Amino acid sequence: MDYKKVNAPLNTVTRDMNALSAEVGNVYETVKIIAKRSNQITAEMKSELEKKLQEFASYNDNIEEIFENREQIEISRFYEKLPKATLIAAQEFDEGKVYYRNPLKDGAKVK
Repeated sequence: MDYKKVNAPLNTVTRDMNALSAEVGNVYETVKIIAKRSNQITAEMKSELEKKLQEFASYNDNIEEIFENREQIEISRFYEKLPKATLIAAQEFDEGKVYYRNPLKDGAKVK
């Protein structure tokens, strides 16, 4: 996912949960859907950041040799400035970009 193109707000936004949950029909299901998507986004961002920072990893045991790498600092700052995963997930849900299903409502039998 390209996080540079995300148009989610950087600050917390007050939302009308009744309006947001109109499609699902249940406020708590809506929150659960957004929370699960948020966890997915967090995992994606974390793995992407770790992959980028792995290039700068140093395997020396000497604690005194700590180098400040300007590129590493810039990458970390970029990820710090991104909107939080919950805001991105809420924006995606609001725009209808999140696929979800409830197997209990789809007629599946649960044992």
